[in-house]
Amino acid sequence: MFKRDDVGVSYMEAEVPLLEIKNLHAGIDGNVILNGIDIEIGAGEIHAIMGRNGSGKTTTANIVMGHPDFDVEDGEIKLLGNNLLELEPWERAKKGVFLSFQYPQAVPGLQVGNFLKKSVASIKGEEAAKGKKFRELLKKSMKELNMPSSFLSRYVNDGFSGGEKKRFEILQMMLLQPKLAILDETDSGLDIDGIRTVATGINSSIRGTGSGALIITHYSRILDYIKPDKIHVLIEGKIVATGDATLATDLEENGYDWLEEKIKGGDE
Repeated sequence: MFKRDDVGVSYMEAEVPLLEIKNLHAGIDGNVILNGIDIEIGAGEIHAIMGRNGSGKTTTANIVMGHPDFDVEDGEIKLLGNNLLELEPWERAKKGVFLSFQYPQAVPGLQVGNFLKKSVASIKGEEAAKGKKFRELLKKSMKELNMPSSFLSRYVNDGFSGGEKKRFEILQMMLLQPKLAILDETDSGLDIDGIRTVATGINSSIRGTGSGALIITHYSRILDYIKPDKIHVLIEGKIVATGDATLATDLEENGYDWLEEKIKGGDE
């Protein structure tokens, strides 16, 4: 069990799974995408979802966050036992759900430093975005991500490289300290050094805490540094395999066809 006041996790809360997704059926515009998936993440755990394009990975992230374009036909999504499906996206964010976007939007004219302060204030309260404690956390997090102080005066994602966008997303996560971080292809656009740096930030934010993370990725490279507790493989909206970090290696070497053959052959 965990006690971490800065993310609001109590001893009692930690007795239930951090995230529970049960029998989730969902889609968009009448098209079914998810066909009954089940995922359970405990405090301090990092899970990953892998799969081909169109398998439902990003859809899962959007539905947990509450994207209004998607329709949930059946199932449950609970954060520390609380039903997320009853909450608006901003309410889920206040409860501690964080989504790192696959394609972050640029906001010309809004400085990074001001954006970070406003984000922390809106989620954690005005006092959390003031004073020495905030400045020390910001400085420490930027150093860990190899981000220069000049980054704070730039405009949000305006002219950022792919790697800078991803580091900025992780910086937001480190400052907000969410209960659940959903990271959608956070390794895209990163070189080897960038992957290692981002993975370090993720590990330090999750491991040994009351928080958890769900990483969506196509490749095993970031997982080599994170070592997820479980990997879930999505094919056509269904989780067809769950395993440890070695499952990602198998997918890199063999693709997804071998899983489909096992399923068709009844060897699950």
